[in-house]
Amino acid sequence: MKIGLFTDTYFPQVSGVATSIKTLKDELERRGNDVYIFTTTDPNSKEVSEDGIYRFSSIPFISFTERRIAVRGLFQATQIAKKLKLDIVHTQTEFSMGMIGKFVAKNLGIPCLHTYHTMYEDYLHYVANGKILKPIHVKEGSLYFCHNLDGVVAPSKRVLDKITDYGVKSPIRIIPTGIDINHYEEPYNEKIRQSLGLDEKTPVMLSVSRLAYEKNISELIDSMPKILEKIPATKLVIVGQGPAENDLKQQAQEMNLTDAIIFTGEINNDDVNQYYQMANVFVSTSESESQGLTYIEAMAAGTKVVVASSPYTDDLVNDPALGMTFNTKNEFIDDTLTYLANDNQYPDNQELRRNKLHDISAVYFVDRILNFYEDALNDFKVYEENEET
Repeated sequence: MKIGLFTDTYFPQVSGVATSIKTLKDELERRGNDVYIFTTTDPNSKEVSEDGIYRFSSIPFISFTERRIAVRGLFQATQIAKKLKLDIVHTQTEFSMGMIGKFVAKNLGIPCLHTYHTMYEDYLHYVANGKILKPIHVKEGSLYFCHNLDGVVAPSKRVLDKITDYGVKSPIRIIPTGIDINHYEEPYNEKIRQSLGLDEKTPVMLSVSRLAYEKNISELIDSMPKILEKIPATKLVIVGQGPAENDLKQQAQEMNLTDAIIFTGEINNDDVNQYYQMANVFVSTSESESQGLTYIEAMAAGTKVVVASSPYTDDLVNDPALGMTFNTKNEFIDDTLTYLANDNQYPDNQELRRNKLHDISAVYFVDRILNFYEDALNDFKVYEENEET
């Protein structure tokens, strides 16, 4: 099968969406499919020519300059897609490259599926501090984009509920993004702790995310004094960068927590597994996740997680041997202290871990995606035959 993935964000940009697309591409190709990425130009991309990746002229997005919007490429993308003889288009954005992908699919007479990655109502503050765009605009934009699609992938029930509330009528399936399990089972390198100035006995909390206000990392920092009261040697390692970074560092300084909190900045994606493995517990106070890839990455690395309660996380983290979910700040502190105080209180359950790893694997993810592709192609063929008669 020849598949075109249309996205506004891709490596070297760092995001959950870029990681999801790379996982999808790699596993589809491993199975013998031809996968082509249609995306935006990026000033950090040093490759003049990238095999199977087509980049289209772009500019930074308003108030969210780390992301980009294509400013041309409609007809160029169509010509490339015709030459490649694509069988199916799978869009990963509702913006520029997503619209181009829909145009390409219609022009070539092939199915177009879409993954709805982002809960945009959590991001309205990026445009004029939320004074222009409102939730009704997100609803209208989502309905417009999802109209006449051959299928929509919802990474979680939260996304499904939201877009069905919007009134999206296209066929929708919940298919959580998987990860390459093998990558997270590589041996732990002790040098990671050494590079951070930590010894092997130091209790470590780990946060991995874009440093954005909607990730609610300030609440992690705000919880540190009570955690330090119980376990004074605890360190909070915050991995990532983003628009909230300076404010978070200032918060740590004002709370006299600079010795307890380590900001690493952005790290190489190939090294992230080592950070998960060196931590005693992975923590997140974010309530804006459509899925939360970092949660399943931590679990794949064998690290306990403490994350905000939601229908998705309550199902994902359904045993203390994997982690805990919380509803209040005090619950977060108590759950985190539980794992910091005694690593062996909830030993690894091999059968539970094996079943969970299957559910979050790239293999299972792509099994379900390919099934959706095949159903869409069959339905599309039947529709065309009915149109002809």
